Amino acid sequence: MKTLYLFILLCFTFQFNYSQDNYTIKGESLELNTEIEGKIGLLWTSKNGNFRYFVKKNNSITELKNTKGDDKNYRAEYKTTLSKLTNGKTTESLNFRLYDIKSYVDSYNVSEDKSYNATVKKAKMAFRLGVFGGLTNSPFVENSENAMGFLLGGELEFFEADSLPRHSGFLQARQVFETDEFDYSTTEFSLGYRYRIINKSNYSIYGQVKLVTVNIFDSTLKDADNNDVDNSATSFDAPFIFGIGSDIKVGKNGYITLAYGELFGIFIKNQGNFSTDFSLGYKFNL
Repeated sequence: MKTLYLFILLCFTFQFNYSQDNYTIKGESLELNTEIEGKIGLLWTSKNGNFRYFVKKNNSITELKNTKGDDKNYRAEYKTTLSKLTNGKTTESLNFRLYDIKSYVDSYNVSEDKSYNATVKKAKMAFRLGVFGGLTNSPFVENSENAMGFLLGGELEFFEADSLPRHSGFLQARQVFETDEFDYSTTEFSLGYRYRIINKSNYSIYGQVKLVTVNIFDSTLKDADNNDVDNSATSFDAPFIFGIGSDIKVGKNGYITLAYGELFGIFIKNQGNFSTDFSLGYKFNL
């Protein structure tokens, strides 16, 4: 379980590098984070999960408010405040969230100052396509002989365009083949997430989790009279299967991939055999 806790901690660790300064606004002492500096500045603070936003223009700081009236509806005073400060720039569809307000202020600053560098940039997606092969003992399926089967697969990895992307998602398809020792095969489709714990220009080491899987499987079981009975079905699960892997850069756009794909699952039980699920592959930037 220590491995799981460490992985979850890594997945949800973010570093924020905002400058903080102390201000006195209407007699209240506040420590505010500076989000945007420009013709209009944007500052914010939070306490117990409640966010407060402030705008700064000509050294005057004004709080953006969104109070709730007696009728339980929000008054959206912040829309009027921002519209006045931006010479009537429309606020009709503006939501009271940091990203939305940041985008609004950013847009105004860009229109008023040609030297201003926008802080909000639209995310661009990048993709990698890969193929892999390996061996697995199908650890979440009853396998009395602990027999190994061959696996082949392919995946599409997607992430925000960056020279060193740390977070990514993936769509994966893989086929596990039956053997003489283990009469079981499955075609699996999965959706997952990766976090690169070590993220260098020439290699990375990551943890991954399969969030959702669809398995179309076929196996042969013995009935009470020791007769073979075909067992074929399709299952849809959210198993949260954790694994680890590494990408090693080769050439300009290619990577050798090593993966231990199925270490353990949160919502699916190991059937008694220690997990063995290794693969070797290659992927490239599209």
